[in-house]
Amino acid sequence: MGYSDRSIDRRRVLALGGGLLGLAALGPVVWPAKSAAAASLEASSLSPEQALKRLLDGNRRFTGHHLEHPDQSEERVLELTQAQHPFATVLSCADSRVTAEIIFDQGLGDIFDVRVAGNIATPEVVGSIEYAVELLSTPLLMVLGHERCGAVTAAVENGPLPGQISTFVDAILPAIAQVKGQPGDAVDNAVSANVRYQMEQLMQSQLVRDRQRSGQLQVVGARYDLDTGTVTLVA
Repeated sequence: MGYSDRSIDRRRVLALGGGLLGLAALGPVVWPAKSAAAASLEASSLSPEQALKRLLDGNRRFTGHHLEHPDQSEERVLELTQAQHPFATVLSCADSRVTAEIIFDQGLGDIFDVRVAGNIATPEVVGSIEYAVELLSTPLLMVLGHERCGAVTAAVENGPLPGQISTFVDAILPAIAQVKGQPGDAVDNAVSANVRYQMEQLMQSQLVRDRQRSGQLQVVGARYDLDTGTVTLVA
């Protein structure tokens, strides 16, 4: 859906406060007025570097078992009723063991969480991320892979698969080709290569590139260790 087709400006989309499902379903809509609390969510003072630090600090709390569980109160729920302004967008695998809000010790409205098997940048995923970085102005975009990823393993093995499962394999195969024959574990190498490859796909987006070049967005790649719970930057 083109922005001009709906004549949506940034502020009116933010006022809606809904996700992409709400955006896709727009017809004749009466736009709600912002509450003072909702309006305050637009003016995030976090720089990209501060946003990354906030994520990594939260991961250290997670691995150290010193969780704060921020932004999960009734007050926070009410604060988010009219708008959202997450400080980070995270593209991660749909794996049940890799939930961004948990491993980074964050709460409601903190992370624009895009999850799909193999953390792949399909057109739908790219559109979701463009929504977050352009219309919600998240200062950080992280592509997060994880150890022993089943989607990456399936792509490394590249055998027959039922249903539509092969679609995410096809999206990972170019990353595997980049590290084929390298020493070490093939799946482990491919996990990091896939993070970097999907970052490259996201950078094909003019919206993402423009935000990064302006200094308003930092794009990073990382991987999650299932054994320790640690997130490590790889790009």
